[in-house]
Amino acid sequence: MSYVILGRAVKTEYLAIGTILGAVGLGMLSAGGKKETAAPAKTIEQVKETVKFTAGSSEEEEFIKKFVADAEKEEAKH
Repeated sequence: MSYVILGRAVKTEYLAIGTILGAVGLGMLSAGGKKETAAPAKTIEQVKETVKFTAGSSEEEEFIKKFVADAEKEEAKH
């Protein structure tokens, strides 16, 4: 069997092959391209430099310092 496309007879076998090749080609095009790498994890020192803590009281300041020290200890374990 054949179909008439733009005034020409095209066999169904060729239409099937064209459909399969087109689908594979589109899949390859969508899978290709530039791959982005994951951003490196920030260290505690980098975070300390970029984020400045301001405490409203001395108690709050001590809490923040203790929290940061505990986080550094936890990071050192890993």
